[in-house]
Amino acid sequence: MAKRTRVLDLVIVFVLLICFSVVEGLFQRCYSCRSRGKLGDCKDPFAINSTKLTPGVEAVPCVSGWCSKIIDGQKDGKDHDLATERQCIQRSPPDNIQRCAEALVGNKKVFICFCQGDLCNSAFGVTPSSPLLLVITALFVLRWQNL
Repeated sequence: MAKRTRVLDLVIVFVLLICFSVVEGLFQRCYSCRSRGKLGDCKDPFAINSTKLTPGVEAVPCVSGWCSKIIDGQKDGKDHDLATERQCIQRSPPDNIQRCAEALVGNKKVFICFCQGDLCNSAFGVTPSSPLLLVITALFVLRWQNL
């Protein structure tokens, strides 16, 4: 009977993982905003969350699932032209790798981050996907049941 319960637990976890992955894929969003200078709401540190948006900052649906953050200007200087933009990008990077790097956009050098996931463009860095976190949690729970 205990083995049957464990198999049922595994089936339930598997079904939940599939459902969660489908839902996450359908509802991926990106922050969309642009601000210039030190007073904008789009700048870093980005203190906005999806439940409390401010005017000029939106959580927009993103079909590709890929978001970006672009910083244009000198981050450490008195550059009043420093601009930060967060948006959904239409296509994934050619190599499908999440990253941050300096790049040339036109003739300008900018700092740009690409990430994949729901509202992932809130800060620097790359966050693990929710299904990965769910798998790790499920494995931990299953291991705990075996003790």
